[in-house]
Amino acid sequence: MKLYDYTLAPNPRRVRIYLAEKGIDIPLVPVDVRTGEARSPEMMAKNPIGGIPVLELDDGTCLSESVTICRYLEELHPEPPLFGTTAIERATIDMWLRRIEFQLMVPTGLVWLHGHPLTAHLVEQISAVADQNRVRVHKTYQLLDDQLAQHTFFAGDSYSAVDAVALATLDFAVNLVGIPYDDTIGNLKRWHDLVSSRPSANA
Repeated sequence: MKLYDYTLAPNPRRVRIYLAEKGIDIPLVPVDVRTGEARSPEMMAKNPIGGIPVLELDDGTCLSESVTICRYLEELHPEPPLFGTTAIERATIDMWLRRIEFQLMVPTGLVWLHGHPLTAHLVEQISAVADQNRVRVHKTYQLLDDQLAQHTFFAGDSYSAVDAVALATLDFAVNLVGIPYDDTIGNLKRWHDLVSSRPSANA
């Protein structure tokens, strides 16, 4: 088993954080997305969407999508549980995973695509798209802050896969895309500092 990885992107980082939290050691194979290596014929055969990460199993089967890879590994390594152990825990984790994906990652990605100089060569950038989605991201920051006012972590009082996914996504939004949360978003900052201090954050 091996994991095709790109250190600068948020989605591969999600899996690395998850692996560190679980104590799972999988060889990493670096793929340079900037040079188009992820879309080489060899990599397109492993993932026809051309994205990273990709988990290649010993029999040659390839899995892509960061949360899918984590779910597969959870089946193989159930302890410590990061996807919940009861029906309500699993449902709550799934709910917040989807919210992080659709309410934070998607608009952040649109700001990245339409408002950042590093992506100007990829599309005809529309500044209004970036502006609208910055507003969406800030609304999501408030949603996250409200949830964290009641809980230590996103899905309750135990660290879960949601926190791994959210940390990689939030760091991408704040540090690379340039959408910082306001000082008034104190619960989110408390959580951000907490999970950033865990050893897995450096994975």
